[in-house]
Amino acid sequence: MKKQEFAIVDIETTGGYAGGSRITEIAIRIHDGVSVIESWESLVNPQQHIPPAIFALTGIDNEMVKDAPIFDAISETVLELLTDRIFVAHNVNFDYSFVRHQLEEAGFKWTAKKLCTVRAARKIKPGLPSYSLGKLCHSLDIPLLNAHRAGGDADATAILFSQLVAWDSEGEISKMIKKTAVDQRLPPNLPPTDFEQLPEKPGIYYFYNIDKKVIYVGKAVNIKKRVASHFSGHTISPQRQHFMRDIYSISFEVCATELMALVLECTEIKKLWPMYNKALKRFEPKFGLYSYEARNGYCYLAVGKLPKFHSCIETFSNLYDGINVLRKLATQFEIDHRFCNYGAINDGEVHSKFSTTDLPELETHNAQIENALEFLVSNRPTFAIIDKGRTNEERSCIWVEKGHFYGMGYISAEVGVTELAEVKGYVMQYKSNSYIMQLLYGYAEKYPGKVRRVTDYSEA
Repeated sequence: MKKQEFAIVDIETTGGYAGGSRITEIAIRIHDGVSVIESWESLVNPQQHIPPAIFALTGIDNEMVKDAPIFDAISETVLELLTDRIFVAHNVNFDYSFVRHQLEEAGFKWTAKKLCTVRAARKIKPGLPSYSLGKLCHSLDIPLLNAHRAGGDADATAILFSQLVAWDSEGEISKMIKKTAVDQRLPPNLPPTDFEQLPEKPGIYYFYNIDKKVIYVGKAVNIKKRVASHFSGHTISPQRQHFMRDIYSISFEVCATELMALVLECTEIKKLWPMYNKALKRFEPKFGLYSYEARNGYCYLAVGKLPKFHSCIETFSNLYDGINVLRKLATQFEIDHRFCNYGAINDGEVHSKFSTTDLPELETHNAQIENALEFLVSNRPTFAIIDKGRTNEERSCIWVEKGHFYGMGYISAEVGVTELAEVKGYVMQYKSNSYIMQLLYGYAEKYPGKVRRVTDYSEA
């Protein structure tokens, strides 16, 4: 049986992601598990401009590669060298994504088992100051000649690999090259222990960058399974590649239910505003309902765009919802529609557009406005959602007060709640927003048996 061989690969490129950048140099060292048995390398004409910043890092410029072969011309050689060998690289997913993408463009469908020397070094030589190739070589006295060139980096990686194989008394490398090894799918800078500690329970998780700053918050029914899904596949977009490289640690918080995880995710995104969270940012309310008194002493109601830090009576995700509420109030309380502005709150410009004759009596009109607003506020519901806890010894509770999310928490199963207001004392307070209230109203409608209102209690 043929002994397993390894293809140690290093590339230089025009940029940081495979989908929009190209290889400018590639080096491959064939290793038999003891030493290098074959070497091959080539400059590559990327057929695109090499940015000055890349030239400053690698020393490779447009002049150097203009007469070099394009990748298509060397693709068969590259494929032959890689076939039936373990693909090894320092930060393997970067090199693998480029090579796989450009082989595919050349007409070859190729996949391989991978081994990341960053991860292998973390397992076999834990506790070193840094695992970047340059600093790792310095720590382990590995010569690194011609750094940031494919040949020099591949030679250093080959020496590193030989040493790791010699030091691997626990068989870590054999475990890592198994196709099913989750470790191989993890971001290069993420310690495997961070992933291994994740529970298979509902909750939220946080990704942190090198500066310990939260860059992403997510929710899950199964935290471990959801986090693993971020790292699967071979997407080559720049956003994904930057995202993967920026993840240095993970933390989590277990929640009793998916609803609590959804709510907590939303509040944390609002508080931390992580750079890679996009979806929930779209749910910011865009419009508000306002009340104001004009120069003529009459009170007006208006639906308008919601400026930042501007207080309003109610918020809406779209103008249509706001107009609907205002029209219903005006009809129910017989408010003259001339004092309702649908989509504008500019005092003067809008007011000049309607007749000022036969206006209602001032005090009566203003009282109608006041009654309408009092009705709107007083009809906001107060209720609790009581559900299962994180364990059998507790129950979870979410408190909504006058139409706004107040907070959530846990009550011991031994505590008997006799008054609805008691629930409020067990919750941690959070900020409310329209998206959370959409979630809670929708849940309350779908699961009315889990909702507790004042009328459910004997003293009400």
